[in-house]
Amino acid sequence: MKKHILEISGIQKSFNNKLLLSDIYLKLETGQIMGLFGRNGSGKSTLFKIIFGITSASGKSVFIDGISKNNVFSLLSEISYLHQGQFIPNHFSVLRAILLSVDKQKASLVCEDDFLKSILNQKIRNLSFGELRYLQVKLILFNDSKFVLLDEPFSGLSPKMIEMISQLIKENSLEKGIIITDHNYRKVIEISTDLSLLKNGKLHKINVKTELVNEGYLLSLADL
Repeated sequence: MKKHILEISGIQKSFNNKLLLSDIYLKLETGQIMGLFGRNGSGKSTLFKIIFGITSASGKSVFIDGISKNNVFSLLSEISYLHQGQFIPNHFSVLRAILLSVDKQKASLVCEDDFLKSILNQKIRNLSFGELRYLQVKLILFNDSKFVLLDEPFSGLSPKMIEMISQLIKENSLEKGIIITDHNYRKVIEISTDLSLLKNGKLHKINVKTELVNEGYLLSLADL
């Protein structure tokens, strides 16, 4: 299977004259799951929005497989973004959401999902929080993009739903490059192939888990 490479460099972002992100460089390959860590307010969600193109940043340069993708519209088919909000219209049925979100062949596979089979005809507004989040993650992972940004995919979910979504992520990472950030840091560590820490505006590669303690993200080794 051909590898695809996303490279982003030069990201600078300030709010109220305070530097939030400084000269960020990020490289992600398909087959990787990058766990992104950082304290609240460190800029993780902002970084995702900049990568996806819905927040501007001076100096940003984006390349996919060595080809410049600095035009926001050229990224729409290359990168998918799961944000923390609800993005599927409430009046849609689950089946309609699937058919409009993924191609015909993949839609059939999604509809065969044991968890989704029983709710295909339900309206989005009638789904539980866990059912909705599972559907959102499934649609994001089954579209044609090469790279996926997952912002808090486990937030508010039961342990069972967290395990189901973790499995989805791991299975689809075989052909996609995925960056995930979530307060459930143990689960992120468990499923990630690579770890990075956003601290003081800089992105630091984490080579061993204990560095999360050394860098002050976790209080002690007992938290690992």
